[in-house]
Amino acid sequence: MVNYLSVIHNARHMIDPKVFKAYDIRGTSPGVLDETFARRLGKVLAHLYHPEHVLVGHDMRTTSPVLEAALIEGLTVSGVSVTRVGLCSTPMFYVGMGEAEGKYQLGIMVTASHNPGPDNGFKLMRGDHLPIGQGSGMEEIREAMLSEESFFDATEPGSVEQDEGLLERYIERICGLAALPARLPVWRIAIDAGNGMDGLVLPKLCRRLPGFEFIRLFWDLDGTFPNHEANPLKVETLVKLQEQVTRNACIFGAAFDGDGDRVGFVDEMGTPIPGDILTALFAQEMLRAKGPGKVLYDIRSSWSTPLAIQSAGGEPVMSKVGHANIKKSMRESGALFAGELSMHFYFSDLWNHESGDYAFLLLLKILLREQKPLSEIWRPLVRYAHSGEINFTVQDPKSVIARLEAFFHPQCPAFTSYLDGLRMEFRDLNHPENDWWFNVRPSNTEPVLRLTLEAADQDKMNEHKRQLSQLIQS
Repeated sequence: MVNYLSVIHNARHMIDPKVFKAYDIRGTSPGVLDETFARRLGKVLAHLYHPEHVLVGHDMRTTSPVLEAALIEGLTVSGVSVTRVGLCSTPMFYVGMGEAEGKYQLGIMVTASHNPGPDNGFKLMRGDHLPIGQGSGMEEIREAMLSEESFFDATEPGSVEQDEGLLERYIERICGLAALPARLPVWRIAIDAGNGMDGLVLPKLCRRLPGFEFIRLFWDLDGTFPNHEANPLKVETLVKLQEQVTRNACIFGAAFDGDGDRVGFVDEMGTPIPGDILTALFAQEMLRAKGPGKVLYDIRSSWSTPLAIQSAGGEPVMSKVGHANIKKSMRESGALFAGELSMHFYFSDLWNHESGDYAFLLLLKILLREQKPLSEIWRPLVRYAHSGEINFTVQDPKSVIARLEAFFHPQCPAFTSYLDGLRMEFRDLNHPENDWWFNVRPSNTEPVLRLTLEAADQDKMNEHKRQLSQLIQS
């Protein structure tokens, strides 16, 4: 058994076990993630997975080129050949994996997504497009990284080749899937790239959209994120975008996260659109294009989401939170689309991966067809008052969940799910105005309990939120 309290690998380099997260590897860089860590990671992955060929890309963070170079060195000295994309968004990287049709047995993207500038990380995926995370290989990687085992160099080093044209191929693919009309109206759109990787994608993508006028916010690549955190889920990051939308009479505004796999939107009045309602909107569009099929939505989503999916002829399927869980479920169920409250949108056309850019094009397509303000398209989908996700610091999340279940069980919930934490739904057939539900689930990485709830109106939602907050903190 490895002693996680104090382990030094063969290079006498301390590794912090906390960097091995549920879905990826993340930590401060330079700091816990440095060249020595990255080189050993390359050797460990070669040892555990025995890949012949690996795809590697990186984002715009200041330490990303150094980490990428050390990672590639660790892979190649272990006999693994590498195709290096270099600077790219995560959706670009996904397309690079998918279009190669089995060429790569592993893919590694150097990025910390929306995390602050001092952080960096590694997103790992197998050649079958399934992420490597908790329960799917991360524990084995952590064990090997923290061990004192030496991983010797191969007698024949692997080669390195450069992929020069992925950006153009990526844009060609998503534009082909969206199939926008050739003649476009003169519309004004505000786009906030957050100094993240979409600053690389958007200039070329927007040239494919003649007629539109784009208000650019923070398109310069800057891994220090000097203007705001690149996280569209946080409403405080949308302030500048909202100002530009209303000041310039834009039809909507879009905000991308750091590595481009998530996107949030505000309507023509600057109102943020919730991620679960965007899931409903995009699900309807995909069902319109593809016909009946399964659509996944995460367990935090509004009742409005499955209702909208059903109304469009789809079969809604509740899913656990997290891209590793959703991508696995999409493959197993054959779902054509999935969405999360956190504004990850997954497309079967893209090997079940996310693309904020494709979601952006789909929203344009919806507006072009409907020919009415965005607020009039999304607001009718909202049928309940939703709380969003609320975090509580607790020492023992499991005991709190058990206490909540014991408290509410006598109220005879109409539906109880243990799919991801605890979800209880309460229905009153005689008084539907009293219908409500809640979900509590523990964080995978910290002593935090995450609460989401919904009720028929705002007052009732606030009442239940107060009660649940008191129970959680008691």
